[in-house]
Amino acid sequence: MSLPDRLIAVDWSGDKGPGQRKKIWAGVWTRTPTGKKPGPIAGGTLILEGGRSRDELTQWLLTLAVETPSMVVGIDCCFSYPAWFLTEHHCATVFDFWRHVAAGHGERWLARDCPDARFWGSQGSLRNGKRPAEFCGDRLHTSMRRTDMDNKILPFAEGGDPDRAAKMRGITAKSPFQIGGSGSVGTGTLRAIPHLLHLREHGFRVWPFDNASFAAPRPAPLLVEMYTRLLTGPVAKSNELARRAYLTARRKQDPLYAPLSRRALTHAYASEDAFDALICTVEMVRHQAEFARLRATHDPQLQLEGITWRPGVTEPA
Repeated sequence: MSLPDRLIAVDWSGDKGPGQRKKIWAGVWTRTPTGKKPGPIAGGTLILEGGRSRDELTQWLLTLAVETPSMVVGIDCCFSYPAWFLTEHHCATVFDFWRHVAAGHGERWLARDCPDARFWGSQGSLRNGKRPAEFCGDRLHTSMRRTDMDNKILPFAEGGDPDRAAKMRGITAKSPFQIGGSGSVGTGTLRAIPHLLHLREHGFRVWPFDNASFAAPRPAPLLVEMYTRLLTGPVAKSNELARRAYLTARRKQDPLYAPLSRRALTHAYASEDAFDALICTVEMVRHQAEFARLRATHDPQLQLEGITWRPGVTEPA
């Protein structure tokens, strides 16, 4: 089994203006080439990168993929929407939907005067910031993909996963239809999809729609969807003191965290976005052997909706 030679965790942003350069961070772990002294973190080195726009980040990833095609990139956004929504827009595959979003529909759904009230938040005059009635109560699940339910709702149900529930405790479950308000994921998702499409058109594979393949002679870079909370666990990430305490404890207890550079730690102390990118990169390194085993799903619903990668995941229940 071939392991990836580079792992990248991107903390994404849907910010339309210059704020994206402040909010987008990427952790980059690179395996030390054979014959050289192994790096201090699982045989490689880890750095944090910031300051790029979405366009610049996409071009940077393409450049890195040429240099090191045996690479996994995890991005903190949803890769799709509920299957019924793709069907409503006559999209037979997730890539049809990506082209649909990139053709201008994504920005239309984000516009202040968009008449589709299913996209809610605090964006403009037609939005009151409240979840639409059709997505409330026993209809909540219709606003979520199966993977969202599996990660955000079902762990709290009777017989659910207590470990995952502990990681999600205190976090309100978010739907990709939410495009405004605290923790909304829809804006970042709709502004990520055109970039995901561009990366795939230039040789990236995308799980769970494609198989992972890192083996010579033709390794291919792989994109996976991530949700940072599932990798960091409970922590008040917006609080610098909490971030410092979290990293201090991990460095004392975990050999993967102990050799982190002062430069990377300084960035993570100062920015919750850099913090997320750092933690997710370390956890990708810890579970790097799992990426080579990722295979395309044969489930019709998941072929449209995608799956959020987390350690040990194959397909949601």
